[in-house]
Amino acid sequence: MSDMQITFPGGKKVAAQWHGFEIMTDQPAPVGEGAAPTPFDLFLASLGTCAGIFALGFIQSRGLSAEGLGIAVSFERDEATHLLSRTVMKITPPKDFPAKYLPALVKAAEQCLVKRTMDNPPKFEITAG
Repeated sequence: MSDMQITFPGGKKVAAQWHGFEIMTDQPAPVGEGAAPTPFDLFLASLGTCAGIFALGFIQSRGLSAEGLGIAVSFERDEATHLLSRTVMKITPPKDFPAKYLPALVKAAEQCLVKRTMDNPPKFEITAG
């Protein structure tokens, strides 16, 4: 098991040290300074960027140009629980992308580790002391 270290640099900022990077978060003003994304914003971005790296890898592995590749991610929240209830990703393939590869491009994006983890969530254990 790998250990990520969480530190508290001041105000409402919370940072994670992971693989040589410091990943900073903050809360929007007036609670925080809005100096960094919120933890939930990073989670949402991880869904889209993870799907993106798998889509990009699929395109590059076929020697195709990725110019114009894009993914739009939409989120719906359950108003009662404030939790995500639906995530929709729409891939815009590169110009002149072969239509025969569209289903495989979607399948590649679906292999994203973040999405697959959400499909099979881990058990959480939180302790103190």
